Amino acid sequence: MDRLTRNWLTLIALIAMTLALSAFDGRPVAVGLLALAFFKARAILGGFLHLRGAAGWLAAATVPLGIWLGLLWGLNAALIR
Repeated sequence: MDRLTRNWLTLIALIAMTLALSAFDGRPVAVGLLALAFFKARAILGGFLHLRGAAGWLAAATVPLGIWLGLLWGLNAALIR
């Protein structure tokens, strides 16, 4: 199986997990959804945009994304009690 097909199947699986988690609510589910969003973004950046092969670019795109999703989680945790 080539990388593009494997990446596509990974995204389909992550989307299915997102759909399954979206039926629930609460703080743990929010963490799971944000983690799935992070993994989907990594798959898109690394696989479809080919940043996996470009030295340093995948990390340069992933670190701000992780910080942003962490801030969203913190805001969500502060607002949901």
